[in-house]
Amino acid sequence: MSEQKTKKPPLWFWIVSILALLWNLMGVLAYLGQAYMTDEMKSEYSQEQLSLMESTPAWITAVFAIAVWGGLLGCIALILRKKWAKPVLLLSFFAIVIQMGYSFFMTNASEVYGAVQGIITPILVILIGAVLVQFANIGIKRTWLR
Repeated sequence: MSEQKTKKPPLWFWIVSILALLWNLMGVLAYLGQAYMTDEMKSEYSQEQLSLMESTPAWITAVFAIAVWGGLLGCIALILRKKWAKPVLLLSFFAIVIQMGYSFFMTNASEVYGAVQGIITPILVILIGAVLVQFANIGIKRTWLR
């Protein structure tokens, strides 16, 4: 069985991969900010926002962690041109869908945070997660990833 030779990816592959890495780093920072929130940070939120955050089940926080750390690892794999970027990004995407599904259907996040932070941003996160899975798939099909 012969190993398929990988091709050199175009410049736009690197641009998208680096932007995706930066996007996922922002997600990691959001997770860390929520997981290690200080009293000073809590003072910046309304009582409704704090109540919503504090009522979030531990399993959703774990799903959030899987989403952001998986996304970060998947984007690192893209930059390293590794095929395993796809399953890691797929895992991250499923975690995003679960997390945002909980937010949309099990909480009043859209009322508490408003339309932008409660609806538009979560939809954008879902879309970017899906696009990154497809991006990895394209990289595999075009033999940019090995």
